[in-house]
Amino acid sequence: MSTFTDKLNAASARNRSHLVVGLDPQPSLMDVPDVAAFNRTIIEATADLVCAYKPQMAYFEALGMDGLRALETTFKAIPAHIPVILDAKRGDIGSTSAAYARAVFEVWGADATTVHPYMGEDSVGPFLEYREKGVFILARTSNPGARDFEELTLRTPTGERPLYEQVVTKALEWNDRGNVGLVVGATAPEELARVRSLAPNLPLLIPGIGAQGGDLEASVRNGCDARGGGFLINAARSVLYASRGADFAEAARAEAERLRAGINAELARLGA
Repeated sequence: MSTFTDKLNAASARNRSHLVVGLDPQPSLMDVPDVAAFNRTIIEATADLVCAYKPQMAYFEALGMDGLRALETTFKAIPAHIPVILDAKRGDIGSTSAAYARAVFEVWGADATTVHPYMGEDSVGPFLEYREKGVFILARTSNPGARDFEELTLRTPTGERPLYEQVVTKALEWNDRGNVGLVVGATAPEELARVRSLAPNLPLLIPGIGAQGGDLEASVRNGCDARGGGFLINAARSVLYASRGADFAEAARAEAERLRAGINAELARLGA
């Protein structure tokens, strides 16, 4: 059985890429009013440059039924060999999480998703039961408000540590099926390095490059594993809206090429 990791590694090798393009459609920023058509054009312009696509569920849900139909069309437009990470950030009591997991993996057919761990193992567990799918657990996120909770100091049997480090520890414990990853923001380079030291072999999904101001080279340096892999750099707005005009596809491709080249140049500098 092919797993998310298998599919991701194959796409990454094929396209020489660790770049994920986030599909965050905002009609007010788009030259094309049709969301599905806009996404399809972006995908066609960048499909040879990425290792995955990451539709953000919220932007589609915000458009009502038309948005959900656009998401369905977007899934169909992504080449079959490229994995899809549905960024849904789900997590609830066990029975509800089981329904969310069915929706993400069986109804939508995503290869991976994002979940939050606040409610604990029984909340995350239903997603992990889909052993061929990837489950990225929020650890230290890229938003400014991450400090409100994720950096709070906990007292544990082994000493004091920030909450996000405890999330990493639990994620490692939950990884008995080998399908756990972590979300760590590019806007927190020191925390990213710390997460990598705690979880040397887990894949890291790294948002925050581009519009949020994360440092690309530092993210590669702090996020890659000992083999020079194990990380996914996500960029959305900086690619999708590189141009607000009729040349948006060409501009998106140019920005994706620039990011991929920057990632690969830093890996080469590191000897990876």
